[in-house]
Amino acid sequence: MKFTIQREAILKPLQTVSGVVERRQTLPILSNVLVDVSPTGIALTATDLEVEMKVFTPLDTPEGGRTTLPARKFMDICRALPEGAQLHISVEKDRAVIKSGKSRFVLSTLPAVEFPNIEEMRPVLEFSIAQGVLKRLIERTQFAMANQDVRYYLNGLLLEVDANELRAVATDGHRLAYCSIPNDIKIEENHSVIVPRKGIGELQRLLSDIDMPVQVQIGTNHIRVMTNELKFTSKLIDGRFPDYQRVIPQNPDKLVVAERDTLRHAVQRTSILTNEKYRSIRLQLEPGTLKVLAHNPEQEEAEEEISVDYLGGGLEIGFNSTYILEALAAITDDTVELRLSDANSCCLIQAAGDMHCKYVVMPMRL
Repeated sequence: MKFTIQREAILKPLQTVSGVVERRQTLPILSNVLVDVSPTGIALTATDLEVEMKVFTPLDTPEGGRTTLPARKFMDICRALPEGAQLHISVEKDRAVIKSGKSRFVLSTLPAVEFPNIEEMRPVLEFSIAQGVLKRLIERTQFAMANQDVRYYLNGLLLEVDANELRAVATDGHRLAYCSIPNDIKIEENHSVIVPRKGIGELQRLLSDIDMPVQVQIGTNHIRVMTNELKFTSKLIDGRFPDYQRVIPQNPDKLVVAERDTLRHAVQRTSILTNEKYRSIRLQLEPGTLKVLAHNPEQEEAEEEISVDYLGGGLEIGFNSTYILEALAAITDDTVELRLSDANSCCLIQAAGDMHCKYVVMPMRL
């Protein structure tokens, strides 16, 4: 196998697929990238058996072939070469030789036949959506996913598709993020899948804020997202996601309207003096004002007071400041609403007048 390619043409796809490769692998082949050269171009594939990434780059080459190269070393070599460098790559037996100018590198290879292939999926649902829309849906919810929770179904993002809406929901048991977008997908029955944390992270990194559509295929065990140059496949989590509708407060009787940045900065400053483990703050509400308070085991204290639109009675309630800040960061509007009932009930946070994205945070004991 021999081919010649410009540094920039191979570096970007290499960087894209290398995000899937784990540094510590039980199987040596999983540390490699599959290089598949055909007369029309070069396809690079990486996998960790849960997520698979394949990127295609057009290339005019007379000689094809397949091999696997150490992903990190191959990428580091390409990155270290000067801009505009031409790479001449040849593979014989179990060695690959990379030449560029007066530089020469020899890498060990592993047989392409050993490279694992995620089973061919038969989609039960297929639809098209703008990249930017899907990216925003993920960005506004993914932060609430659990991380290595024993309730494995929480370590991912729920995607629900019906004839009117595409919804994303994430929760770690202490807070919940919900976001929906209208759609006109023609389907016979509703579908819901849980995409694992790593798959969601890779998708967020891959998608661009553009209107160019991506094709989404959902199978019984996998989800696939495709463009002309890229094919991303992830296994699904087999589990039952909690009934999130029961968590979202339906009729809270206290409404607080605040400027998002003013509230966010007040919570940020106050959280400097929170307990490092629990990150707890107290919100004290009185008509027209909101106080944000914190203290820590060193007897240090912080207090911020801001003006809000609130006409209810006095209320004091505790929250994890990180959960509040991440919910506020996911909202892009200037004005936010906090809906509360009492000191023991969840807080619903959303942009003023926006019913599409909702954030629920459980209270902490004061």
